[in-house]
Amino acid sequence: MSLSAVHGTLSSLKSCQADIGTAMDIVTNVAIDLAEARDGNPAIAELENMILECAKLDREINYFVDIVQQVTAEVSAQQPESMFSLSDKVKEQFMERIARLSDADLHNHQKVVAFKDSISNSVSTANQEAAENMEELDEDIAVTQTQDNFFCPLTQVEMVNPVKNKKCNHCYDEAAILNLIKTRHNQKKKCRCPVVGCENTDVRKSDLVLNKLLWRKIESQKRQSNRT
Repeated sequence: MSLSAVHGTLSSLKSCQADIGTAMDIVTNVAIDLAEARDGNPAIAELENMILECAKLDREINYFVDIVQQVTAEVSAQQPESMFSLSDKVKEQFMERIARLSDADLHNHQKVVAFKDSISNSVSTANQEAAENMEELDEDIAVTQTQDNFFCPLTQVEMVNPVKNKKCNHCYDEAAILNLIKTRHNQKKKCRCPVVGCENTDVRKSDLVLNKLLWRKIESQKRQSNRT
């Protein structure tokens, strides 16, 4: 085999190495999506093993290319017959380098480190969002539990589409409160929260959000009543 053929093979290996890097990036992105799902997907561990296998292959290619370049540089200045021992020299040195490749080397691979950091950040962010959602849910539950029933303070009948006021956290039936806001505005007046004792004197449409938790409770009570 000529040295030009050897260099051509090395170029092909380097192209493969670029593809390996791309594959590692894709695996990392998939793992991030799974981590953000907050379901403790065991596939993340499998993806980490895949990343480590890619890192090992990447290291092996680096070793092989370095050794071939070093050996060919040595034999190019020697007699042509030295080319016959080129394969044996490369194989011997390559096996020695592979034997010294440790797990620590793989875990310190740039893309493996990036994978772990990305997963850690995604899990941390997901946990933070989960905690914030839980805090909001607890607040909604607390507000709901302070109510004697599911009756709207305006209509005194069970709410159909309960909405929560973001300012004072009181709930009303959507149609009733919107009608009250419109009436007060037509009178050139501000709309006071209809809950007795509430200090919120300016209820606006933009302050209202659908109270999904209360709506689910109302629907659940309806289903239970229908069954009985």
